[in-house]
Amino acid sequence: MKTKIFCDIADLKTIKLYNNKSIVDGFTTNPSLMRLAGAKNYKDYSLKILKLCKKKSISFEVFADEPHGMLNQAYKITTWGKNVYVKIPVVNSKGYFMGSVINELSNKGVKLNITAVYTYEQVKKIYKILNKKTKTIISVFAGRMADKGKDPLPIFKRSINLVKRSNNIKILWASTREAYNFTQAKQIKCDIITMPPKIIDQIQRFGKNFNSMTIDTVKGFLKDSKKSKFRL
Repeated sequence: MKTKIFCDIADLKTIKLYNNKSIVDGFTTNPSLMRLAGAKNYKDYSLKILKLCKKKSISFEVFADEPHGMLNQAYKITTWGKNVYVKIPVVNSKGYFMGSVINELSNKGVKLNITAVYTYEQVKKIYKILNKKTKTIISVFAGRMADKGKDPLPIFKRSINLVKRSNNIKILWASTREAYNFTQAKQIKCDIITMPPKIIDQIQRFGKNFNSMTIDTVKGFLKDSKKSKFRL
């Protein structure tokens, strides 16, 4: 089984570049990335992205905080393209489970990416209410878990085991922190991993000889010491 790589970015130039890379299977965005990319009008900017990325999967997130607003935005976003997944947070800013939103959209056949997931209990609640015929991604935030001293692997293993009988439901390794996370995701047979361009570039250099890496490292130290004109 192949662990697909999605590029986590909203910058137009970067999407254009990575859309042409065979290693990249899709893209994920969020309101923070859209803001960082300079988006002023959410729809207009998203449509610019879709002109560059016409076939590969891409996720756009709702930014409403109440169920009615999320549904309204989701039904608009899903019309933007056949390759579009609508990102819905597992809870809103008040901590309320968005089960009614997820269930309605799933039953309407809207492709979903359920985001900001941190626990197996959340995965289980999401899975229970999904229409198993509708394509859905469940994004578990591994990196942010690890940042707080929590091992994400047990949660991923249980989640992957839970959804394995459903061909349309996929688990995604989110908030990737280092290239080795890709190896970890592959080892546990995680369906998808999303990562920033910098880490995708590192993966493309996998397999480099450690002896040559040692020499390159020492050369770097030597080069910087000469630039600084260090003397003892």
